[in-house]
Amino acid sequence: MSDAAQPSASEVRAAAEAVKAALDRHLDAVERRSGEDDPAVFAAFNELAAAAEEYDELLYEAYDEVTPFEIPGDGSLPAYTGPENPSALSVLIRRDYSVAESRRLFAQAERIVELDPDAEPAVNGARAEIAGVGSSVHTALGVLFGEFEPDEIASRHKEFGLEEGDSTLWVTAADEPAEPGEWLNAPFDDVDPQRVLCRFDVSSVFDEEEDEEDEAEEALPDGLEILAPDTPDTRR
Repeated sequence: MSDAAQPSASEVRAAAEAVKAALDRHLDAVERRSGEDDPAVFAAFNELAAAAEEYDELLYEAYDEVTPFEIPGDGSLPAYTGPENPSALSVLIRRDYSVAESRRLFAQAERIVELDPDAEPAVNGARAEIAGVGSSVHTALGVLFGEFEPDEIASRHKEFGLEEGDSTLWVTAADEPAEPGEWLNAPFDDVDPQRVLCRFDVSSVFDEEEDEEDEAEEALPDGLEILAPDTPDTRR
């Protein structure tokens, strides 16, 4: 716990009072709900989650303590509110990697430069020297991603010394195509989750959950099966 910029006792107390008030508003909204998807309940839930998170953070910073509760998320997106027949769309992709074998990465980058001596690393900031391609992860990655399409890197990531992490793809609807260069300075700032047409997630977490379910089923006597609640589908 750091002594720098710790919240005061009054700030922590105020956050606790905000949680109490949010609890009352949430219960009131639930008691008055007009249907299963009442927006007032949804809004009160979000307010309660935000207040609880704020209190938890301040409590930890001030006293090195945490709350015993957590507001879970189901990984789902809010209801779609975009055009019924969109005339334009954007595809947003995130793929995470870790550099598992830097020597393999360096070797591949050096090979690219040998085949194309005029190759320029697509690095951010000051232009890197090609001479450093065999010793700088920064430069080697710039050469790699400057030479290959992202889909090819994804399919050949092991060859490049990379290890896959989570990935996600969102297809979002737009009212009309963007003007050339309109969003290039901030390509991900204006993403509206309520305009996501479909979403596809890949994570080792899903594989682990399936393995745990398989192991549990193997441990059951013949003729018995696990009955679990529906799991939210991230593929909207």
